[in-house]
Amino acid sequence: MKEFELKYGCNPNQKPAKIYMENGKDLPIEILCGRPGYINFLDAFNSWQLVKELKEATGLPCATSFKHVSPTSAAVGLPLSDVLKKACFVDDIEGLDKSPLACAYARARGTDRMSSFGDWIALSDVCDVTTALLIKREVSDGIIAPGYTDEALEILKSKRKGNYNIVKIDENYVPDPTETKQVFGITFEQGRNNFEINRALLANVVTENKDLPESAIRDLMIALITLKYTQSNSVCYAYDGQAIGVGAGQQSRIHCTRLAGNKADIWHLRQHPKVLALPFLDTLGRPDRDNTIDVYISDESDDVLAEGNWQKYFTVRPEPLTAEEKKAYLGAINGVALGSDAFFPFGDNIERARKSGVTYVAQPGGSIRDDNVIEACNKYNMAMCFTGMRLFHH
Repeated sequence: MKEFELKYGCNPNQKPAKIYMENGKDLPIEILCGRPGYINFLDAFNSWQLVKELKEATGLPCATSFKHVSPTSAAVGLPLSDVLKKACFVDDIEGLDKSPLACAYARARGTDRMSSFGDWIALSDVCDVTTALLIKREVSDGIIAPGYTDEALEILKSKRKGNYNIVKIDENYVPDPTETKQVFGITFEQGRNNFEINRALLANVVTENKDLPESAIRDLMIALITLKYTQSNSVCYAYDGQAIGVGAGQQSRIHCTRLAGNKADIWHLRQHPKVLALPFLDTLGRPDRDNTIDVYISDESDDVLAEGNWQKYFTVRPEPLTAEEKKAYLGAINGVALGSDAFFPFGDNIERARKSGVTYVAQPGGSIRDDNVIEACNKYNMAMCFTGMRLFHH
């Protein structure tokens, strides 16, 4: 297949639309089901690059959940604790621990379930049955992977009345070293960002604390590779093998840090005993449970707890999760990794990051206020690496 005609571009008025290879070669994909759209393919090709690179860096199967050309999360295939299984709504999946790929997707989808509603999925490995069963019950637009087992493919084909978008990509495909795009009829050309993110990139530790355990190195690589395929400006918090908070497309660095930190806090609070014990009505669907949890955790909890409201969601009225309880719970968290796609210009980013349990930081460095940022890290005994490499993505 040398080209594929699309229904329309980013919006219905943008016609005609298609994808094709300028060099006349065949596209490196097969469309096994559905008819992906313009934005679907933007998500597919960006997300595939992320999981391919993440597997090369970590040696682990990995998955990502994408929305509007940025990841909501990315994760490697580590086992899930019982608490995390419940928080990710996968505690009923038999054999989950036997599939590292399914564990990776359970983590990626479970991190920011509100943002992942209607996601595009990328898998680093051949999709197996357990992973397909996880995907089948979630609201999703499509998937890209290097392959699918026969049974997994049939499970996925049953989604959306047989119209679920399923794309197979040639895992050996290597794009040309130069890429182009047009804006306002003007062609831009640049070399592809083939910069390799690996453990050697984290060698320049500039803080007094220079301790980077293996888990921190893994999580910092996850954060940086996630950022490489996130719309800039962007910041990413990572913990226990997964990105837990992504702040994308913000004009201000501190706004990135706050946005991503708030998402990381929500991910942690989803595992609070009060949240895990919420007595949902059996009739309440998964998306509605996600929304209810999000409101319950927030400062607007009366929207689901007030008399006349709680009866719509719960069998009995839950006790509120108080501001004091949230602060105490989040205050006990540490060991979180933080990556930034460009330098931190002020120490206020570190101050905000510390509130979300950050202990390890990786950023390019190069600000005239680097000393201020290092001083802030030293105050909290954080270990910070200067990578020397910016990771803007537009």
